[in-house]
Amino acid sequence: MMFKVIRAAAIAAVISLPSVALAAGGTPKEVIPQSMMQMQLSFAPVVKKVAPAVVNVYARTVVQQQVNPLFADPMFQRFFGITPQMRQRVEQSLGSGVIVRSDGLILTNNHVIQGGQEIVVALADKREFKAKVVQADARLDLALLKVDTKGEKLPTVTFGDSDKAQVGDVVLAIGDPFGVGQTVTMGIVSAQARTQSASSDAVYIQTDAAINPGNSGGALVTSDGRLLGINSSIYSNSGGNIGIGFAIPSNLAKRFVEGAGNGGTFQMAWFGGEGQSVTGAIASSIGLSKPEGVILKSIYPGSPAAKAGLKVGDVVMGIDGYPVDDMQSLNYRVTTHKPGDGPSFKVFSDGKYRDVKVVLAAPPSRPKRTAVIGGRTPLTGAKVENLSPAVAINLGMDESATGVVITGIAPGTPSAGYGFRPGDIVRAVNGKEIRSVEDLKQALAAAQGHWLLVVDRGGSRLSLSVNG
Repeated sequence: MMFKVIRAAAIAAVISLPSVALAAGGTPKEVIPQSMMQMQLSFAPVVKKVAPAVVNVYARTVVQQQVNPLFADPMFQRFFGITPQMRQRVEQSLGSGVIVRSDGLILTNNHVIQGGQEIVVALADKREFKAKVVQADARLDLALLKVDTKGEKLPTVTFGDSDKAQVGDVVLAIGDPFGVGQTVTMGIVSAQARTQSASSDAVYIQTDAAINPGNSGGALVTSDGRLLGINSSIYSNSGGNIGIGFAIPSNLAKRFVEGAGNGGTFQMAWFGGEGQSVTGAIASSIGLSKPEGVILKSIYPGSPAAKAGLKVGDVVMGIDGYPVDDMQSLNYRVTTHKPGDGPSFKVFSDGKYRDVKVVLAAPPSRPKRTAVIGGRTPLTGAKVENLSPAVAINLGMDESATGVVITGIAPGTPSAGYGFRPGDIVRAVNGKEIRSVEDLKQALAAAQGHWLLVVDRGGSRLSLSVNG
């Protein structure tokens, strides 16, 4: 089983429902419908209201492709003296988007437009506009686009409150599945606060409304036409819909739009703690009646959590009245706020419950120091940076990680040839511990033709020995 990225779709629904009356004693009794109005429940007015604000998004990329793969063989090139012939090929990805402001601000998924050299937005009335990226965030999988409407006001979708959605609520998914044209499907909210995998920091609304490839970035709306989420992905082993779709909650999407939509930059709020779900064994050992909440296992020095008096071993039960049971849901509650907000944390510690106001901040970027490794070393061509909470969050790493991380690799350089990747943390060079970019540069320069590098990658420790 695996996740596959999709694009949202939907179908206008007409439902026949029996009329229900109360018989004597208050028990329900079915009554034969007496009119067409009683026989039909149609979402056509909702679709008519929302559909014009759902658009198609095309991201085009020009790639170089060899005319004949045989020419790529170095021995063939050397023997015949032939240089590989290249031709350009246009790759195009298709997704959906939602107009969230009448002046042409459009919300979609980051993966829909990532890498696109030219982005085109097609409105429901078939008009096309070139779009520019206002901001994109890979971790949230959200992106904001802007089209020049020449002063024309475009139809928009009103944000709903995703926290008020309940399992069983009727929802509609609107988008362009498989590029066949705008489509609408109906379903229900299957689950709230769902995480797709243990490694994901995101929290999703799960729905059984049919979502298929082409639907990413489209709208998941309530039965009264408010935006409940941005359709993002499906769970499938075949690539087709099996009734398990995921949407980014509207409250998080709204926060992203508010942060980046007015010419500013979206800043993720940070509270500065890491933890894990409370298990049955942990609950019984600390006096909780059942396993719930997140027990803190580390607090970043000087962080909002530290300033609020939180300590290792405290259990965060909820934020602003909403329960949290894992780090994904805790981080989601924090991210729906902006730096400077002071949400209320319900905390269990020393056998007692208490409310703690935590004034959130932007993740610190200090000690900020970046460099591109030059010279003649195995890391030549790698962009490196001192780890800080801000860098760690951007890379989806543990916020408390320290040291030097690789943030970029230049193609065709020694660092690419030796297989280094963004996210690798350089721990040691020739036995010297690496704590900063300056440490790394000095250790590489002093190697004198032999490098023994120790690197952390995704929880594993790797070593590389190079002579030269």
